[in-house]
Amino acid sequence: MISTLIQDTAQDAEVLAEGETVEKTLSIIELITTGGTAGMVIIGLLFVLFVVALYIYFERLLAIKEASKVDSNFMNQIKNYVSEGKIDSAQNLCSQANSPVSRLISKGISRIGKPLDDINTAIENAGRLEIYSLEKNVSVLATISGAAPMIGFLGTVIGMILSIFEIANSGGSIDIKTLADGLYTAMTTTVGGLIVGIIAYIAYNHLVVKTDKIVYKMEVNSLEFLDLLNEPI
Repeated sequence: MISTLIQDTAQDAEVLAEGETVEKTLSIIELITTGGTAGMVIIGLLFVLFVVALYIYFERLLAIKEASKVDSNFMNQIKNYVSEGKIDSAQNLCSQANSPVSRLISKGISRIGKPLDDINTAIENAGRLEIYSLEKNVSVLATISGAAPMIGFLGTVIGMILSIFEIANSGGSIDIKTLADGLYTAMTTTVGGLIVGIIAYIAYNHLVVKTDKIVYKMEVNSLEFLDLLNEPI
């Protein structure tokens, strides 16, 4: 009986040992490389899109942060200079501020003496140019957020085609190892495309919110300046 227990224990130890040897970990690099040539090409393309998206996001974020810096006392100083007729001093203050808001006010100051509608039109035209400058390359993020998942799904289709091709040429004997490359291509490209698309989408919306805040400041200060010119002397 003791010998039987020893034999059973030995068999259990062998099963556990075999179970331990079967376990296998897979790193991200191995996961990408096992997807075959097609998978590596698509993952490489997605990586390029990811780098472009990150570059645009941080470059625009820094530019928007710089553009949003406006002295809280700026408009009060402009009001004092304009009220006292110190147009040159007001223009110098705008040049020193060097922000979208100050450039709009500077455009309005340069039109002082002309009809109010002409001043308003000049400010609106300058505002469109400022908004265009703030939104530079932001649309590329929107394109990446839509294109990256589609590229990932393209890899999924290619992976499934490779798997079907292997099944068709297996001669009736289907081995899961022969399907591994196609399945890895399908799964890794899908995940990669979704990750890049989600990050680009979040980055795009964050920049849009930041830009809208600056546009709001531009509109408020422009209206405040026009009200100043419209006040009775």
